[in-house]
Amino acid sequence: MKKNPSSDKKLRVWIDLTNTPHVLIFRPVIQAFKEQGHEVLVTAREFAQTTQLLDRFGIEYTLIGRHRGREVYRKALGLLSRTSRLIGFAAGKKFNLAVSHGSNDCALASYFLRIPHVTMFDYEFAKAMHHINLRVSTKALIPDLIPSESLYKYGATDKKIDKYPGLKEEYYLAGFKPDESVIKEIGLDINKVVVVMRTPPDVALYHRFHNPIFMDVLRRLAERGDVEVVLLPRIPEQREEVKKLGFKNVFIPERAVDAQSLIYYSDLVISAGGTMNREAVALNTPVYTLFSGKMGAIDTHLIAEGKMAKLEDPSKVEIKKKQAYGQGERRDINVLLDKMKAVAKLKPQPSSCEL
Repeated sequence: MKKNPSSDKKLRVWIDLTNTPHVLIFRPVIQAFKEQGHEVLVTAREFAQTTQLLDRFGIEYTLIGRHRGREVYRKALGLLSRTSRLIGFAAGKKFNLAVSHGSNDCALASYFLRIPHVTMFDYEFAKAMHHINLRVSTKALIPDLIPSESLYKYGATDKKIDKYPGLKEEYYLAGFKPDESVIKEIGLDINKVVVVMRTPPDVALYHRFHNPIFMDVLRRLAERGDVEVVLLPRIPEQREEVKKLGFKNVFIPERAVDAQSLIYYSDLVISAGGTMNREAVALNTPVYTLFSGKMGAIDTHLIAEGKMAKLEDPSKVEIKKKQAYGQGERRDINVLLDKMKAVAKLKPQPSSCEL
C-alpha cells in the first residue's frame, strides 16, 4: 500500500497561551507535537501564573502583551494591541497551524494571516469571546458534552465544530504522577483536612458577579483548628486582600506550585472557576463550585452525576478527610493531536467571517 506523503509532512505549529490553565492544557500537546518531529513556537500573555508555569516546566516562549484589566474598553484596546503584535510575530514564519484556548488575539491574527486556527474552549456562554473566535477560527474543538446548538448564535456551524469525548483535564492529566513534595513546600500538615480554594475570576467578562459566598466559606474554614487552607489567588489584589485578614491556617503560595499534586493530596477543593474544579473531578477529590455565572453544560453534567456540588450555603460544606487517593479516567492526548493536525490541511475561508 502506497504511503500518503501528506501524512509525513512536518508542521510548524503556533500555540498561544493567555491564562494559567492553558499551560497545563498544552504542555502535553507541545511535547507530543515535538516527539512527532513537528516544530512548535509558543507565545504567551502576562497574566496570573502563566509565565511562572512556563518557566517552571521549561517551555520556551515569546512574551507578547499583558492582561489589560476588567473594564470592557481596556479589554478591547488589549485585543487590538495584542492582535497587531501577534501578526507581527507570526508574519513570514509560514505556520501550518495555530492553536489556542479561547484566545481572540490568536484567532484574529491567524485569520488575517490565513493560518488555519483551532480554538478550544469548554464553556459555551463566554459571549464576548465566542462572537469573535467562532467566526474567524477554522475549527472549534470542544467537549462532546457541549451541544452544538448553543454555539450557532455565535456564528458556529456543524462543519466548523469538532468534538472530543470526556473532559480536557482527562487528556492532559493522563500522564500525571503526584508529587508529595508540594505538601512540604507549602508547609502543610497532611493529618489535617487540607482544603484548596481558588478565588473567583473577577476579571473575566463572563463572571461579572460579586461572590460573597467565597469569603464566607474562607472565614468559616479559618476558624477551624483541624483545617488548613491553601488559597490560590488569580491576581495580586486578591492575595493582598486575604493576607490583610491575618488567618493563621490559610497558606498563600508566593509563586506557582504543583497545583495538580496539591489537588490530588487535598481533601476538598472549593473554587469559583472551572478548570481547577474539573481537575478535582479527574483526580477524585471532592469539589464544590462557587461559579455564579450561567452554568455550562459540562458543570451541569458533573453536578447531575454527583461528581461536583454547587455550594450556595457556606454552612453546608462537608469538611472531612477523603477516604483514598486516586485518579479517574485517563485519555490519549493523540486524540486531540490528530484533530488539530487535520485542521492544518484546511484552508481558512474568508467568507466565514461576518463580524
